[in-house]
Amino acid sequence: MVRQTERKNSRKTVGCPVESTIQAIGGRWKVLIIHHLLEETKRFGELTRLLHGVSARTLTRQLRELEDCGVIHRHVHQQIPPKVEYSLTPLGRKLQPILYAMHDWGVEFEKTGRGARAHL
Repeated sequence: MVRQTERKNSRKTVGCPVESTIQAIGGRWKVLIIHHLLEETKRFGELTRLLHGVSARTLTRQLRELEDCGVIHRHVHQQIPPKVEYSLTPLGRKLQPILYAMHDWGVEFEKTGRGARAHL
């Protein structure tokens, strides 16, 4: 029988660079978080307002995962009340052409009439 920790570690194994990318930025909210951080540094509340429908718990988890991957930086200002800001790291900034390409593809996809569907 495989131990729990061995199963967790086996999930982290990736087969190719594309899989590594999906593991780092995949999911419903991560790409949108990165998209908004391309514009400028944002606070948690700003991201919550921009990402309609995300819960605080989910946003916190997604931000932590992006921080763990080295895509975003979390800066805590030592003041009362605490102020936390999120920004892209240099590694995260390298995703800009990928997100722009996704945007361009999405525009073309919407022109086909298929982009209006809620689910593929």
